[in-house]
Amino acid sequence: MTSLHHAELPSAPCDAVRAGVPVKSWADFEALYRENFRFVWRIVRRLGIDGEQVDDVVQDVFVVVHRRLGDFEGRSSAKTWLYGIVRRVVADHRRTLRRKPGHEVADIPSESDPDAMTSGDQSPQASVEQSERVRLLHRLLGQLDDDKRDVFVLSELEGLTMVEIAEALDANANTIASRLRAARREFEAALDLATRAEDAMEHGIEERRSR
Repeated sequence: MTSLHHAELPSAPCDAVRAGVPVKSWADFEALYRENFRFVWRIVRRLGIDGEQVDDVVQDVFVVVHRRLGDFEGRSSAKTWLYGIVRRVVADHRRTLRRKPGHEVADIPSESDPDAMTSGDQSPQASVEQSERVRLLHRLLGQLDDDKRDVFVLSELEGLTMVEIAEALDANANTIASRLRAARREFEAALDLATRAEDAMEHGIEERRSR
């Protein structure tokens, strides 16, 4: 299984937008793209976009980034600025999907899923177990409401500070801290419930085998 962490980055999206763009501006965009592509990919996936749709949404994000790069004044970190764009693009994508009858999310980690990163010498069984953990992670994230998932992803999975998260979500630090505490409680409770259900299922399988 390959990983986005080790693979070559895809080319910057939509080369057509390069026409007429000053060299310095294009160089700035490419630098931002190289430095933050993996961050954007992870966030898109962790905000509930399934593996088959992630690449398209990521490209849409960077099209918006290119268009709005002149608005970025560097007063906040690139990640906090990018997160605001990702949230809006993901929300638009979800609205589009809701208009499509019969759409089903494929809850299957792709080979480039950053949460499914494995080493090249990992055994098949270990790879399967890792994929199951990835499915569980995204299922539990999906049980959080959007506000709690935002702060949980940025804090627990991306390691941003309270100040950075407050900037990214345009909320005060106290609100962010409160949401994070609630998100941790809900995530841990859901994880405990899922673990106990899995243990009960495995116990039932073992009992049937022993008969």
